[in-house]
Amino acid sequence: MRHQQAYRAMTGIQREISLYISDLGASQRYSAATIKAYQRDLNLFASSVNDMGIELIGPEHIRDFISLLNKKGYAGTTIQRCLSSLRVFFDSLEKENKINSNPAALVAAPKKQKLLPRTLDTDQVSKLLDFSDDGKHILCRDKAILELFYGSGLRLSELSNLTLNDLDLKDHYVKVLGKREKQRLVPLGRKSVEALKRWLNVYQPINNSAWLFPGRKGKPLSPRAIQLRVKALAYRQLENQDIHPHSLRHSFATHMLESSGDLRSVQELLGHSDISTTQIYTHLDFQHLAEVYDRAHPRASSKDSKGTPE
Repeated sequence: MRHQQAYRAMTGIQREISLYISDLGASQRYSAATIKAYQRDLNLFASSVNDMGIELIGPEHIRDFISLLNKKGYAGTTIQRCLSSLRVFFDSLEKENKINSNPAALVAAPKKQKLLPRTLDTDQVSKLLDFSDDGKHILCRDKAILELFYGSGLRLSELSNLTLNDLDLKDHYVKVLGKREKQRLVPLGRKSVEALKRWLNVYQPINNSAWLFPGRKGKPLSPRAIQLRVKALAYRQLENQDIHPHSLRHSFATHMLESSGDLRSVQELLGHSDISTTQIYTHLDFQHLAEVYDRAHPRASSKDSKGTPE
């Protein structure tokens, strides 16, 4: 009786939320934590529409709510969860014939922002790479690995799977097998060639089909092992900074693009099938694109060329 009186005192969507949460608890299909999360998400929405009647709520109210959460800085995962809670809730109301259609069904959450790996500036790169290997086996190998990551922008898996046959130190390039078995040739810089020669001098492989960076039992050095070595060297060289191999690939792309402005060439070097991926990786801002455009396009200059008709 007390619960019934409480429900009568409620109006609009808040009453339906209370009934829905009560039903979830009675079903014993959900944990207390899950039910609490549903309740929190739904109450948050109810407050945004001032406890509006359920029959009046449309997709525009759902979109406004999602937009509000986004503006307030809620995490993307939280926004996705709130939208999911609303879809399930309104789906339940639709099945009970309390509403004609689910207003949240076709509303999309904001696209999850891609997190970019950290970029090192040129001074940090120099500090990371400019160490003496002292002719030691592991340090010669590690220096060659670092130079390849930054000098050629290779992916971790691509570097791990390199063989001696992939190298051409005379003409300064490396043959790389990328995603979807797509092969590309990537130039090798002077520093990379020097580091690789020192490594091969210490390594002294038996044949050209051997792995460039061998691990145990005849297999290549694993991506995880390479990752840990890069992390350890960065920790030592950059005063406890946490660096992933992809940070060096990302730095390669960024520095190449900042210097050249040639997005297509950087795309080819990175092995991206879609140029939009290259733009994301290099966090190229509009200002930089505009500067490249102004320098390169014949009709971009604000000053008219002499003798050129309007």
